Amino acid sequence: MKIQRALISVSNKEGVVEFSKGLAAMGVEILSTGGTAQALKEAGVPVKDVAEFTGFPEILDGRVKTLHPKIHGGLLARRDDPAHRAQMKQHGLEPIDLVAVNLYPFESTVARPNCRFEEAIENIDIGGPAMLRSSAKNFEHVTVVVDPHDYPNVLEEIRSGNGSVSNETRLALAKKVFLHTARYDSVISTYLENHTKDAERIRFPSLFTLQFEKVEDLRYGENPHQQAAFYREFKPAEPSISTAKQLHGKAMSFNNFLDANAGLELVNEFDETAAVIIKHNNPCGVATGETLLEAYTKARATDPVSAFGGVIAFNRPVDAETAEEIAKIFVEIVIAPGFERSAQNIFKKKRDLRLLDVGTALKERRERQGGMDMKRVVGGLILQDRDLGRIEDVRKLKVVTKRKPTEDEYDALAFAWIVCKHVKSNAIIYARPGQTIGIGAGQMSRVDSVKLAAMKAQSPLAGTVMASDAFFPFRDGLDEAAQAGITAVIQPGGSIKDDEVIRAADEHGLAMIMTGMRHFRH
Repeated sequence: MKIQRALISVSNKEGVVEFSKGLAAMGVEILSTGGTAQALKEAGVPVKDVAEFTGFPEILDGRVKTLHPKIHGGLLARRDDPAHRAQMKQHGLEPIDLVAVNLYPFESTVARPNCRFEEAIENIDIGGPAMLRSSAKNFEHVTVVVDPHDYPNVLEEIRSGNGSVSNETRLALAKKVFLHTARYDSVISTYLENHTKDAERIRFPSLFTLQFEKVEDLRYGENPHQQAAFYREFKPAEPSISTAKQLHGKAMSFNNFLDANAGLELVNEFDETAAVIIKHNNPCGVATGETLLEAYTKARATDPVSAFGGVIAFNRPVDAETAEEIAKIFVEIVIAPGFERSAQNIFKKKRDLRLLDVGTALKERRERQGGMDMKRVVGGLILQDRDLGRIEDVRKLKVVTKRKPTEDEYDALAFAWIVCKHVKSNAIIYARPGQTIGIGAGQMSRVDSVKLAAMKAQSPLAGTVMASDAFFPFRDGLDEAAQAGITAVIQPGGSIKDDEVIRAADEHGLAMIMTGMRHFRH
């Protein structure tokens, strides 16, 4: 089916002149409307106004211009159906073989802080989605282009296909249309529901829709018998693991994505130069330092056995000296906001090592964080705010013991509390200023996490501090930690046995502060 007539009406005019010129050069008649028609005429492209084609003028301030039987009849008619052809002849309808349409910029309009409700309503496109859906439904006979990035490929296929486009291409373009219109409608419905004073409804809509685009199929999922794929938010709001650029190494796996994300989220908590080593979605070493190398070696010292085969995240570009040290052991992934060329050259000697460049200073990224955290259950979804809770100054927290923390203890407590937020519950951290010493994660009882953190420690615990992601239900955790040599504790508090736990801390001469904020991570 040779393309003889095209209807072009776009809000985003990127590439539309070149595309139209290419079509016109192949003898395609071009129909257009409003601003698009004007832009094409000014570029010297022969254009017939839709009003001339339909014999009916635009009305209602342009709200009605393509909603006409001559447009939708020309789009929806099946060329291989004799009855359709007869009706087209009877009613003077002519086929439209190609449609290039993109929609009013509703999403960018409502994103403006000063957008008025009336302005938002006027940016709800009606004719555009109708033409797109008509064309996509009839993809066996109509080529429909919604993405300007597809213009060059469509033009080339028309040229090489003697004026036609393959059925496979038409179907692929039609799929893209329905994905686009589905998102468009979702954005509108969300906006309208949010146009209320009810804060709960704004945060948690009555119908929650998601749209993600597939980036790649993965070799397998969490285990080899599971299939998997990686998807990215349609328009990621911030730099993240989903936008990181892979510079080297073999393909990412399901578990790689989870571990790299965990490392990135934790290292982003620090303003200081920091390094995080992740193993099985838990940190096994975290540290800050004057240099990246110092931060990495201190982090690795927490648990050098677990660091083998781990994922390393940095919040500064990786230099050659740090790369040389990392290359001494097997590592799955290094993720950072950039890599010096000399560091890349060192890493590339490791064929399978994955290098991920997140492409921006992470502390700048923190300002743009938001959104929701989703956890799937069979048959449903649990939705919550992301845990972005931070304590900017631990020195302002309530000291509940007779002894106050020293300055060094305050520094260590602040560091340990940041790390604790990113460890699976029940979480216990032993730390010194800027360095984890022992990490106890994912135990069913808190006292077992206290014991595990002590067991994992590679250096003496005397003089360290302890952080707990939730309150101590009994004094046994404090007793165990005191025997190990800690001197101060940071924990949320809130247990009915807080008084008993405080007495235990006082008996051991510990300083303890309570945050009033819990950081469970299941």
